[in-house]
Amino acid sequence: MKMGIPIPNPKLGMWLFLGTEIMFFTAFIGTYIVVRISGGADWPGPADTHIDITAGAVNTFVLIVSSFSVVMAHAAMTDKRYADARSWLWRTMILAIVFLCIKGYEYQGKFAHDILPGHIPETPVQAIAKVDRELEDVVRNRLAYYTDYEVVSVEQPDDLAVLVPQLQVFQQGGDAASESIGADEAAEYRERAASDIALYQKWKNLNEHKIANVSLAAVQSAEISSYREARSALKEGEKLPELTLGEVSTYLEELKADETYGDAVTAGVFEPHPVLYGNLFASCYFLMTGFHAIHVLVGMILFGMALQQGARLNEKWLDWVENSGLYWHFVDLVWIFLFPLLYIAS
Repeated sequence: MKMGIPIPNPKLGMWLFLGTEIMFFTAFIGTYIVVRISGGADWPGPADTHIDITAGAVNTFVLIVSSFSVVMAHAAMTDKRYADARSWLWRTMILAIVFLCIKGYEYQGKFAHDILPGHIPETPVQAIAKVDRELEDVVRNRLAYYTDYEVVSVEQPDDLAVLVPQLQVFQQGGDAASESIGADEAAEYRERAASDIALYQKWKNLNEHKIANVSLAAVQSAEISSYREARSALKEGEKLPELTLGEVSTYLEELKADETYGDAVTAGVFEPHPVLYGNLFASCYFLMTGFHAIHVLVGMILFGMALQQGARLNEKWLDWVENSGLYWHFVDLVWIFLFPLLYIAS
């Protein structure tokens, strides 16, 4: 009795496996197409998501060339030119490494601009809240300096309401908590403490206005000490203007321009820029490109196992190289779909 399908079992198994992989990525790609169409003109573009179309295009070229090198490796194995096969497999490995390096460069850009799922503000209110959180982190990191070096001593160093008054006492001439701090060193600490206390007060002011949703200009125009006094002076039916993203952006620019703590604020607080559907895009981007990168790594492992044979590579590895090549062509094909969807269509 003859076989129903004239195909070796290993190759049949690989095709069956690739069938499951096709369904796996089809679910991702199909979902992305639906959400992309639903987003319409409001879907974030490359300027909002820091998508590098050039890097994506280069990676597409790299994978296409790597598929060619896999074909040449299989042809060399078929002709029993095993040294040539190893040479082509090494070229495939190098191209795969180039692909992952470019992808790592793209990921680094996403992390540098905080284009991460759940981190992207999609409304002005969320953008203001993000500035408040990040500025608080900057303040806490700078104030932790004094407790880490025992300039001041408090039982709960995370409680700023307790830490800042103690730091103010030290800044105004009080003794340091640690006796090992000399007079010159204490003077340097006091000079730095003055600016850090000022930064804390700036953040506290923004935080209070954010919680109350009251414009920063409300206090300045009323020439009073707090928005609470401005609110108590309102007549019946009147209300203070709400806090806007524009004035928060201006407030942030002023903080970044300060010579004493501006660098820390610049490094720790991102520009408040709402991006509608930003988190949905970031989730889809990292999910699809991340799983694709894992498949690239698996392909490299398959080729690496063949290359590990060195001069022992022979006809016994023909099916292995061929099936690994089938897998690699699938990885290449998936990227052919991902590139236009994530880079061009966005």
